[in-house]
Amino acid sequence: MDFKNKKVLVTGSDGFIGSHLVERLLKEDCQVKAFVYYNSFNSWGWVDTFSKDKLKNIEIFTGDVRDPNGVRTAVKDMDIVFHLAALISIPFSYHSPDSYVDTNIKGTLNVLQACRDYNVERVIITSTSEVYGTAQYVPIDEKHPFQGQSPYSASKIGADKISESFHRSFGLPIVIARPFNTYGPRQSARAVIPTIITQLLAESGDIRLGSLNTARDLSYVLDICNGFIALAKCDEAVGKEINIGSGEEISIGKLVNLIKELINSDAKIIFEKQRKRPDQSEVEQLVCDNSLIKSLTGWKPEIALREGLLMTIEWFRNRNNLNKYKSDIYNI
Repeated sequence: MDFKNKKVLVTGSDGFIGSHLVERLLKEDCQVKAFVYYNSFNSWGWVDTFSKDKLKNIEIFTGDVRDPNGVRTAVKDMDIVFHLAALISIPFSYHSPDSYVDTNIKGTLNVLQACRDYNVERVIITSTSEVYGTAQYVPIDEKHPFQGQSPYSASKIGADKISESFHRSFGLPIVIARPFNTYGPRQSARAVIPTIITQLLAESGDIRLGSLNTARDLSYVLDICNGFIALAKCDEAVGKEINIGSGEEISIGKLVNLIKELINSDAKIIFEKQRKRPDQSEVEQLVCDNSLIKSLTGWKPEIALREGLLMTIEWFRNRNNLNKYKSDIYNI
C-alpha cells in the first residue's frame, strides 16, 4: 500500500506514541487527521508542542472514542485508521476498571463499526504485550496464550478479540499491532523509564521504585512507529496479530543502574510497596519474538537501548519538558 496522499486518521494523537506517529506519517506525505481527546482546556496533549509548520499540515479533530457519533464523524472519508486511543495505566485499572472497558473495548468497537461502515482500506489496532501476562516461554511469539493479569490487560484482550471478529465476520482489513514496552520523549509519568529519569534529574537524592526483578523488552518510540507503518503497508499482515519489539530483555534493576550511569548519578534506590503490583497481577518477564514482523515487512529495530536512553534523557534535561512531570509523587 502506498501512503502518499492517503487520508489517515490517528486516534490517541495527543498521547506518547500517537504524537510521534503523527509526525512520522507527515514524512509519508499523508493527509493526517489527529484525533485528540476533548477537554475543557482545549488541550491537544503533545500535539500542542508541534511547530506551526507541522500543525498547518494536520487536521485536528477533538472528540472521545467512547462516543460512536464523534468517531463516525472522524472516520468518514478516511483511507487508513491507526487506533491508539486507550487508557493505559495498569495501577489505575485496579480501582477504575469500568473506565477501561468503556474506553478500550467499547471505544475500539466504535472505531471498528465506523471503519466497516465507511469501507476504510486498512485499520491498525494497537495491542500490547501485557495481553500475554507473565511469559510461559520466551521469546514470546504470537501463539503465546493470553492472560488477563490486570483489568487493563483484560480490556486490551477484549479489544483485540472484538477486532479479530470484525475481520473474520465482516472482512474488515485490520492488523493488530502488538508493541512490547515502548520508551522515549513524551512518555507518561506512569511508566518506569520516565519515573527513573525524572527522579534522578530532580536530584531528590534517591529513586523510589517497586519491583526491580521484572524484565522487559524495550523499544525506542520511533522504531515502534516504523513498525506500525510497515505493518499498515503490508497486505500480508491483514488479519494477523503481530509483535513489535527488540527481542532483548533487561531487568528493571539493571535498567536503573544503566540510567544512573548515563546521568552520572549515585542516587540510592528505595523500595515502595505501593509501586508494586499485586503478586498474581505482576508480569515478571516479557521478551518479544519479532520474527513474524521481520519476515512480513523486513522491519527491524534500529536504535539500541543505550542510544535511545541518551536521547530520552536529553529530552528530559530540557526544563520545559521536565517541569511537566511531578517526580515527587507516585503517578498511577
